[in-house]
Amino acid sequence: MPDHATSTDPAVQAQLDRLWSLSPGADVLGLGRITRLLARLGDPHVSLPPVFHVAGTNGKGSTCAFLRAALEAAGHRVHVYTSPHLVRFNERIRLAGRLIDDAALAPLLAEVLDAGGDIGASFFEVTTAAAFLAFARTPADACVIEVGLGGRLDATNVVRPVATGIAALGIDHQAFLGETIEAIAAEKAGIAKPGVPLATLDYPAGIEEVIAQVAATAGAQLLRARREWRHGLDATGDTLTYRDAQGLLTLPAPRLAGRHQADNLALAVAMLRHQQAVHVPPLAIEAGPAAATWPARLQRLGDGPLVALLPARTPVWLDGGHNPSAGAAIAASLPALRGAAAGGDRPLTLVLGMLANKDLAGFLAPFAPMVGTVVAVPVPGHEHHAPDAILAAARGLGIAAGRVAADVPAALRAIAQDAPAGVLMAGSLYLAGEVLAANDEQPR
Repeated sequence: MPDHATSTDPAVQAQLDRLWSLSPGADVLGLGRITRLLARLGDPHVSLPPVFHVAGTNGKGSTCAFLRAALEAAGHRVHVYTSPHLVRFNERIRLAGRLIDDAALAPLLAEVLDAGGDIGASFFEVTTAAAFLAFARTPADACVIEVGLGGRLDATNVVRPVATGIAALGIDHQAFLGETIEAIAAEKAGIAKPGVPLATLDYPAGIEEVIAQVAATAGAQLLRARREWRHGLDATGDTLTYRDAQGLLTLPAPRLAGRHQADNLALAVAMLRHQQAVHVPPLAIEAGPAAATWPARLQRLGDGPLVALLPARTPVWLDGGHNPSAGAAIAASLPALRGAAAGGDRPLTLVLGMLANKDLAGFLAPFAPMVGTVVAVPVPGHEHHAPDAILAAARGLGIAAGRVAADVPAALRAIAQDAPAGVLMAGSLYLAGEVLAANDEQPR
């Protein structure tokens, strides 16, 4: 699938232009092209530091953030590969704790693109190979790698992990992964490896059975929530308890907003506790929840040009969620957001833009009881649901108040006169990137 990438650095942009021109290999999943490309580069993926590999429909990026935070709290240097980026392509590749700089990125991409000339590798495959090459050349103690799409046939699934995990599952990318949640679960579980722990969340019985079958076939060590490990938040939501055969941990609740982040934190803890390649003491795990950050996941925006368009002290949250399961998780957090807003129980205003291939009604439905107004916007540079269609879907769900805006700044200027209790912007990671750039909050 085409991806959106620009850079202010001319040398990097020259290589991103080459990436854009690649054949549509991303529309065909498989490990053949990435394997051939890596072979030409000296198979860097077999020389990586210990790898933590994370799949899932939602929450895998946050799980990676919790893994990184705990590993760094233990004093380890950590490489991280995630996708997509929000503002700068460099966000995808973190070398030993720092985002790759332009001076290193441009020649790295050029080397991989030159090596793969006749292979027909996709945008994501070239990016993955570049990350692995950088990771193999830069000393570090661990790698945290997020699956791009699916798992079994994802370009990242050539690694030899020390721990794997599957975050929340839902319906998304059906054209690539299958029409049913069970088929999607099987593809995600394809990251299972012989003898390697595979930590999973608490899923419905049918999904759990599919994952168990895939894990058994692979010879993986299955570690299921509510079976091999357990976790829960206390009544106040301030403390998370985690228990497995090694004993009990009492952790502060995640700094990342949303009760669903407790699941992502616990999944990361299970992965860390059931591997022996990298030492992570309990004190480091306890430090992780407060240190982890992950942009555009119920992120409270700070002062900036966008937020300044609203009345002073209006809280503004940003989330890149874009499928029904993400909608349900975000909506479950709305009561807490409303409690933090100036208007208390007053409904929030939702600014929404979504790509055309996403389930608009499925995402929007959980918000209906708690959102007062929907402001529909386009997603710049991408095929998206028409703003009028967004408003029609909202009206069909009982959200009567709505308006269309040409872009996010126009949306905020329009709703400023309403003195909103709070604003939530959601529906697309691409839209989230535009918001962060416009508010001068570039991920670092």
